[in-house]
Amino acid sequence: MPNELNTWMAWLEQQPELLTVSATLGLILAAWLSNWIVKRILVRAIYRVVGATAVGRHGQIKESGIIKRLSHIVPALVLSSGVAVVPGMPEAVVTVTQNVCGAFIVLTIALAIAALLDILNTLYQRRPNAHLKPIKGYLQVIKIAIFAIATILIVATLIDRSPLILLSGLGAMAAVLMLIFQDTLLSLVASVQISSSDIIRVGDWVEMPQLNADGDVIDIALHTVKVQNWDKTITTIPTKRFITDPFKNWRGMQESGGRRIKRALYLDQTSVHFLSDEEIARLRRFMLLDEYLDRKDRELREWNQKLAEHGKQAVNTRRITNIGSFRAYVEHYLRHNPNIHQHMTLLVRQLSPTADGLPLEIYCFTNTTAWNAYEGIQSDIFDHLLAILPEFGLRVFQHPSGADFQTLREASPTVRRQEAPFIQV
Repeated sequence: MPNELNTWMAWLEQQPELLTVSATLGLILAAWLSNWIVKRILVRAIYRVVGATAVGRHGQIKESGIIKRLSHIVPALVLSSGVAVVPGMPEAVVTVTQNVCGAFIVLTIALAIAALLDILNTLYQRRPNAHLKPIKGYLQVIKIAIFAIATILIVATLIDRSPLILLSGLGAMAAVLMLIFQDTLLSLVASVQISSSDIIRVGDWVEMPQLNADGDVIDIALHTVKVQNWDKTITTIPTKRFITDPFKNWRGMQESGGRRIKRALYLDQTSVHFLSDEEIARLRRFMLLDEYLDRKDRELREWNQKLAEHGKQAVNTRRITNIGSFRAYVEHYLRHNPNIHQHMTLLVRQLSPTADGLPLEIYCFTNTTAWNAYEGIQSDIFDHLLAILPEFGLRVFQHPSGADFQTLREASPTVRRQEAPFIQV
């Protein structure tokens, strides 16, 4: 057998082209075999070992393909090392093959590091307070630096020159790079300011009308911040806009535990009047007004007694009004409402009269910040107030509609007589 092998090798040495082709095919076969062994045996064994760890149980390592990607380095090393020992291989082919394999190895390592950074970000986001200090923007900066270095190394490897030669030329290109990466640099500065000043977090409700953004922050990256609006659309906003443009962050409201109600009832000013004794007696049915009516009765009696003879004329005396009684009722109603936050500002006040009536504003806070519950509480309050208004002899102001004019026309015989000649014509 050894003699036959020696005879075969001697014959191949007499055929240099065939020897080169055979050695090349053997090298390719060796590279393929190494790739198969690494992926089928080594990679599976590594996955099995990593799967027993906390990271592996969640599947990040396998899903990212970082180990599988690194396994591509082995056949590249086989080709890079073996091409130099192939007999008869031209020097230029050897150089090109080694340079391409070296560039491929650099690219593979850069992609693996980028995948590792993604895993790091995923693991960090599982922390309970991760939304307070997101690191996605910083990891993206590291990725940019890694790919920039990898690009320089790849180019230097392909042209077979030292990377220092390329780096020395970057100084002259600094101005151009500053112009190209202007948005990246501004976004980086904005990301640092947002993180250090705690301006926004993932989960915050932000409102930026000039960009039609009104919803929750779902992602903070280096260049963009994604806001999911209430209509489920997503608005992508440049990170730097949160530094340069005004916006509203509702986080303070959510953390306070109360949400503001600020709405006015517009009352018909012609329905405002002094209460008669019969009306006061009827209002004493309201449990919430007992204390108010007793206090006002004592206060007004003492005041009016000081008027002596002038107090005999009603125009000189102070009397209880229906709007004042209603205002007191609304305040007591809110004070006894279990859905109103009693430790925050609570006001029932009159605003300046307008052509649309006299505004009676309710200013208070609910004890919940949930949107559905808040709207329900607010609606229940105004449902009750609108229904109870006639008990105080008050009316809500509203502009007359077509139905009002039609009712007036049908109720006025004078109008009908005046319109009759025109109808006949």
